[in-house]
Amino acid sequence: MVSIEELEKEINIIFANKDLAETAFIHRSYLNEHKSLNIEHNERLEFLGDAVIELCVTEYLYKQFNRPEGEMTNLRSALVKGESLSAESKRLGLNELLKTSRGESKNTGKARDLLLANAFEALVGAIYMDKGYQQAYSFIETNLIYKLDDILEKGTFYDPKSKFQELSQEALSITPNYETISEAGPDHSKTFIMGAYLGDKKVGEGSGASKQRAQTEAARTALEQWDNILKDSKKNS
Repeated sequence: MVSIEELEKEINIIFANKDLAETAFIHRSYLNEHKSLNIEHNERLEFLGDAVIELCVTEYLYKQFNRPEGEMTNLRSALVKGESLSAESKRLGLNELLKTSRGESKNTGKARDLLLANAFEALVGAIYMDKGYQQAYSFIETNLIYKLDDILEKGTFYDPKSKFQELSQEALSITPNYETISEAGPDHSKTFIMGAYLGDKKVGEGSGASKQRAQTEAARTALEQWDNILKDSKKNS
């Protein structure tokens, strides 16, 4: 996918304001290399889209489930986490529309996934501004909430921080702690990298737009390596 028109066909939405749709894929770094362009980057749309996604998913869960608040919060988190949003960006081909600096375009892995998750949020923001809440809700239902059945079936909606703490205390009698490794970006759009630690040993690392999100991702990566953590602990005991 290389044009907004192709994206419109893919998502079955025709933007009245094409410039708004284009803005959703303009990263701040792109403007640093194209200073003559009098256009906006996507951070405001990303900020808006993040809130719209959370509201739409919350409304859907409220209408469809009668579960404890904590469980519904975990279901929402599983749907709206950065990994989930970046996966949908890739599925929709948003990677080809994203405009970044030459340096940013070389990023891979988690750094690229974060940009793609932000682009998905910005696209939702653009849809909301151009078409209103109901169209945004329909888009999110089709392109994000559809994964809920799989999440429920696999039980992947647990809170990673709570699960990691539970396992660590039960198996190792240690309570995990989290430390900031780095932070970058302007005050209104920072990216945090947090480490998950058992004692002095770093066992996980994650990034996010807030320390809380980065901690959650750090706990998730620690859980993915849990078997190795246990083996190392036994070796050192």
